[in-house]
Amino acid sequence: MFALVDCNNFYASCEIAWRPHLRGRPVVVLSNNDGCAIARSPEAKALGIKMGQPAHELRDLVRSGLVMCSANFTLYGDMSRRVVAILREQVPRLEVYSVDECFLDFRGIRDREAFAHRLRERVRRGTGINNCIGIAESKGLAKLANKIAKRGAGVVDLVDADRRNAALEDFPIADVWGVGPRWAAKLSAIGITTAAHLRDASPAMILERYGVTLLRTQRELQGTACLTLDEVEPDRQQIVVSRSFGERVEDHAAVAQALATFAVRAAEKLRKRGLVAAGVQVFASTDTFRPELRQHHPCRAMTLPTATSDSRLILASVHRMLASFLRRGCAYKRAGVALLDLARPSALQSDLFAPAVVGDDKLMALVDGINRRFGRGTAGFGATGWQARPTWGMRQRDVSPCYTTRWADLPIAHC
Repeated sequence: MFALVDCNNFYASCEIAWRPHLRGRPVVVLSNNDGCAIARSPEAKALGIKMGQPAHELRDLVRSGLVMCSANFTLYGDMSRRVVAILREQVPRLEVYSVDECFLDFRGIRDREAFAHRLRERVRRGTGINNCIGIAESKGLAKLANKIAKRGAGVVDLVDADRRNAALEDFPIADVWGVGPRWAAKLSAIGITTAAHLRDASPAMILERYGVTLLRTQRELQGTACLTLDEVEPDRQQIVVSRSFGERVEDHAAVAQALATFAVRAAEKLRKRGLVAAGVQVFASTDTFRPELRQHHPCRAMTLPTATSDSRLILASVHRMLASFLRRGCAYKRAGVALLDLARPSALQSDLFAPAVVGDDKLMALVDGINRRFGRGTAGFGATGWQARPTWGMRQRDVSPCYTTRWADLPIAHC
């Protein structure tokens, strides 16, 4: 028995939760460098603003009361952790599916709808984030129930067969989790236009034409749980840290500084997950939206002699690859670093004459501990220019304070 908790318009809801004067106003959260809309409040949706709509097309709506916020992913990540903490207190098992979604184990709960309503209210009161809950016997059906709940009910339970059948009859095939627009077009061409049509289609035909993935989706719609609850996130095969710059950068030293910053950040993520990397990749790109400018999209990768999570060794690899990496006269708009061939140290086979992992774990743990306690960037590396305001920094004209993770931004309550 599964339940899916999905926070409504999550990024926009986080902004409104800490800025109550925005309640009832159209709010849009913009992507990195304030490029396009990635979250919209219900009032913004009512204005006809589409997901991914460029920010420059929305400027005129500001006169109508539209509020555009730069993305504050630090705030959103911490609010997500607070939602998950509340859910963990109420259910024995859960899977964090995304920053705003969690699958819960609802087995053994007698009055599921009443419990879901109480849980939904607890999250709202604890974080200020509105949410909806879908309940069903499989993840696919729970996802479908959640989409129906977003229409206004708040909680939808599709365990009852009659209620489930009625819901599937009216549910468009394009909105079914796991179908997607490409398959939806192909299915519609053969008369499968609703979730009920897919549920009742010939399994042999689905397997032959579309493969086992869509067959699994069909079985999920039939109430057979093909996907289990994954409480522990599987280890990643790679970690990528990349950014688009606020402006085009022609200074090679500034691009190198950006790549060093991304390498250190990737190494921090690597250590947080208890992994080591055996390969490093660097890449950069000029502005592809300005084809009249000189274009260059370099990419290099190297295998490390020995796996490591030491930021110093990863930085040294990045610096070696930067020799003749960038082209004179080109202005770069994006760059990034990827750590490859990740593994846990215990899973590596040692060499006869060398250890399986190199680096100073104690020093890295000390640096990470300082940054956790006093804030990211307290201890850093000179190559990153961590205490300077970089020329390659992102454009964030209207970013909100980090209310929950920075002492200087802590909101003050007035009596």
